[in-house]
Amino acid sequence: MKNKMLNALTETGLNQRFAVGNDLVFIPAFKNALTTVFKNKVYTPGEITYCDQFDDALLRYASTWAAKEAVYKAVKQLSPATLAWKKIEITRQKAAGQPNVTLHQYPKQYNISLTLSHDGDYAWAIAFIERENIT
Repeated sequence: MKNKMLNALTETGLNQRFAVGNDLVFIPAFKNALTTVFKNKVYTPGEITYCDQFDDALLRYASTWAAKEAVYKAVKQLSPATLAWKKIEITRQKAAGQPNVTLHQYPKQYNISLTLSHDGDYAWAIAFIERENIT
């Protein structure tokens, strides 16, 4: 039975240890999507508070969205389970500080390195993820 499970994992790629995800957001188009309904569906209260403290809140929402997408894409390579947007939380210790990721659904299961960037009309994020233990 154990060999069948390991073979199934190998065939689906779920035994991999590392994954990467990225996302690019075109900010002018994103502005049209950033409605109150979207904010409340996607962002945690802490993320909303963080983004709204800046004069350029749109840029903060776009980069946080890019981060969530990048993390989502990486996690989905390692786990087929459903992952809601609010279960991916992007935090910072200080304004414009290093972004950190909390996966509320997978506490301590992954090590995640995340970087965000923006230039002109674009916000970009890349996430590198390492699975803690593969059995």
